[in-house]
Amino acid sequence: MLPSGNQSHKYILNESLRKHIMVGNSLDIFIQEMKDSWGPLSSEVVACIQIHLETLANASPDEVWLSTLHKNASPYVELYRDPVCGFILLAHTETIDLYRPPHDHGKSWVIYVVQSGEIEMRSYARIEDQEGRVQLVKRNSTIVKPGQAMVYLPGDIHDTRCISETALLFRFTERDLKKEDKEEGRVTRFVEREGIWTV
Repeated sequence: MLPSGNQSHKYILNESLRKHIMVGNSLDIFIQEMKDSWGPLSSEVVACIQIHLETLANASPDEVWLSTLHKNASPYVELYRDPVCGFILLAHTETIDLYRPPHDHGKSWVIYVVQSGEIEMRSYARIEDQEGRVQLVKRNSTIVKPGQAMVYLPGDIHDTRCISETALLFRFTERDLKKEDKEEGRVTRFVEREGIWTV
């Protein structure tokens, strides 16, 4: 039972401090917070995870896990995969003008956060004419800077382009997108034909 009155606030504060002291660095703290926050897709869950990711992106560059990412500059690193909930945290080092064409994430949802550098992300709407031909219409373009996150829900379409010499970004996926893509064929990747993005 929690103590009453002012003591309850002290108890909660002490529990929070104890968790942070026991868990360790910001990546470990993020993982624990994710487990505590996890649940079915909702506005509250997305907002909570976005805050945790933005906090993670602002971790001290002196932390070993983060300094190692910058030193190695690997294009793909799996930082954590939860064996129960299924979510995955990835790190990607991008180089200038690296472009990933428009795609969705199947039935999954994804949050990107930039840790260093800048990434341009454009979102699109999928339009079909009366004859069933598909084309994408660009909705907007956002320059994502360090500490900023972008949320893409199931069915959302976007592309990415690195516009700085290098950029480090974290990608949080609700499930394994490799399985979603290769095994279940749910991810749609669009191609450009005569200046129009289509299937």
